[in-house]
Amino acid sequence: MTEPLRIEIAPGESVSGCVYPAAAENPAGVSLMLAHGAGQTSAFLVRFAIGLSARGIDAVTFNFAYTEHGRRVPDPNSKLEACCRAAIETVRHHGKFCRNKLAIGEKSMGGRIASQVAAAGAEDVAALVFLGYPLHPPGRPAQLRASHLTNIRAPMLFVQGSCDAFGAPDELHPILAKLEAPAELHVVEGGDHSFKVPKRAGVPQQDVYDMILDRIERWLRKTLGGR
Repeated sequence: MTEPLRIEIAPGESVSGCVYPAAAENPAGVSLMLAHGAGQTSAFLVRFAIGLSARGIDAVTFNFAYTEHGRRVPDPNSKLEACCRAAIETVRHHGKFCRNKLAIGEKSMGGRIASQVAAAGAEDVAALVFLGYPLHPPGRPAQLRASHLTNIRAPMLFVQGSCDAFGAPDELHPILAKLEAPAELHVVEGGDHSFKVPKRAGVPQQDVYDMILDRIERWLRKTLGGR
């Protein structure tokens, strides 16, 4: 059963979050924070939060301020990063998660903001999981958003569709090769930016999502080793 969460960004300003507790049978001792520019109620984010919690990962979703207030235009980078840092602080000191190791794993723009916060030296971030990293705007491969990744010291897992218009795996490979921190790339064959595959692939979409969720679970357990 999910639980509501409030994240205070600044005095008098907060955003909503939601906790998806890990299945009691085999908890990993890992909290994974998830955000998406489309908001925490997006079908993508809910699907992954439920799937991760069923696999023993404590998942936490949250809104950025602009989605909290129903605005379409994203906040400035500084405010997006402040919201992400506030969420990290809230999860880090939450009574149920204070003994967990913390990973921040976010979708698209949320992943970019998480990476910038981690690159700036956010404390207590043990790992990062990127669900479709927005390496560049579609059709503009020269506008890379990658220079800060070299400043991240925590292990990283990139889940990327082979047909992602925001950055294909072949574009990510040379960038990951330059990183000092451990970085792994999981390619979703035929997948787009949201890991959807064409029907001609002959693989049910839910099976695709399940394979991704299984990969994330294995990586978190191997990399962070539980409590």
